[in-house]
Amino acid sequence: MKTLRIAIADYGQMKESTLAIARGDYRPAKGDPTVWFTSIESFAKVLSERNRELLTLIAQEKPDSLTELAMLSGRNKSSLSRTLKTMARHGLVELEKGCRGRLIPQVPYEQVSLYVSLISSQPASELAGKG
Repeated sequence: MKTLRIAIADYGQMKESTLAIARGDYRPAKGDPTVWFTSIESFAKVLSERNRELLTLIAQEKPDSLTELAMLSGRNKSSLSRTLKTMARHGLVELEKGCRGRLIPQVPYEQVSLYVSLISSQPASELAGKG
């Protein structure tokens, strides 16, 4: 079963990690998250119940185009296209080029693992002032 590993980290943490990889100071281990969100809320928005239903529809019906997916899902093609492009940026969907410029949506993963740190990297004194 293919699993997409996703983590939540603030922008500073993501930047620090990316720079460490680029410098060669850190090498991601097999099984480390490959997709990052800056908040649980942003993750929940992209993977809403409605969007998870869309992923299931794509996986089961294997539509040949966005037009076919729009018909199957009852969604407007332009908003569907925006949703799929957002999901593609996060690795949840692949948009393959078909004949005549058609985009063929595919779901490359069967499940998602979410990694969330329960302890903030910010000092407690900074967090206390944000109440």
